[in-house]
Amino acid sequence: MTFINLLNIMKEFIKVVVTSLPNDVVNALRSVCESEEGITKHVCNYMLKNVYLASRTQKPLCQDTGTLMFFIKAGSKAPYLNVLKKVIVKAVKELTKEGLLRPNSIDPFTNVNTGDNTGKYIPWIEWDIADDSDITEVTLYVAGGGSSLPARALVVRPTDGLNELVKLVFDIVPTYGINACPPLIIGIGIGATLEIAATLSKRALLKPVGARNPNPKVAKLETLLLSKLNGIGIGPQGLFGKTFVLDVHIEYSYRHPATYAIALSLSCWALRRGILTLYPEGRAYVSSHGVWLEGT
Repeated sequence: MTFINLLNIMKEFIKVVVTSLPNDVVNALRSVCESEEGITKHVCNYMLKNVYLASRTQKPLCQDTGTLMFFIKAGSKAPYLNVLKKVIVKAVKELTKEGLLRPNSIDPFTNVNTGDNTGKYIPWIEWDIADDSDITEVTLYVAGGGSSLPARALVVRPTDGLNELVKLVFDIVPTYGINACPPLIIGIGIGATLEIAATLSKRALLKPVGARNPNPKVAKLETLLLSKLNGIGIGPQGLFGKTFVLDVHIEYSYRHPATYAIALSLSCWALRRGILTLYPEGRAYVSSHGVWLEGT
């Protein structure tokens, strides 16, 4: 595959993620629409209409096209490792220039917008060299500003860990989540340090709606938090309703004996994430959306 082919595939992939929701999220929203009543049912149906029109017209699902975060899992024999970062950065710049992406990269000290969605560490790219495979998997998450605003992270004493986690969720989500375009997806990270927990909370948002943690104790907590949050009586767009949260996902690492770090990340109903698999012979498949990409 040439550099241009790979660039075109990356641009197509970003466009898919920005203009259409993954299949699991669409199915979850349809279920919400079936269960809601009155004004919240009406609102939810408009969400689905927005999804349909964005995909059909190839326009962004939301005017805030967010901060682009790439999580790359590559085999050590994958052929694209030496150019993938350059391809991602160039694709982001070109799509911003073409008008698909709103310029969202601002220097925190000068408040100057770069105008092309790039800058120091932006777009964010994380690497995981997995094994001796020749396959590369690129997961893209679009972090919108409104749903990122309520995010929190802190380190507490180990004896207070789980209690502080639950307290954090119920202090933040009902208070600030109503302004983050519910129904929400909640990502929770638990780890040894602040940055580990924060990273894991973001990775938790990448899991499919309905998936449970393989650890039964963690899965039980996910289910309990989901039930309690949806029992508050808040529905789509913060109105009275049945479904405030589409799902709760928890990711964790082992911790230090003296620390218990917890972090909370939120996504709005438009959970824009996608998974692109790059094969060495040039094929490219977006498994989250069920789409093959040509790159021509």
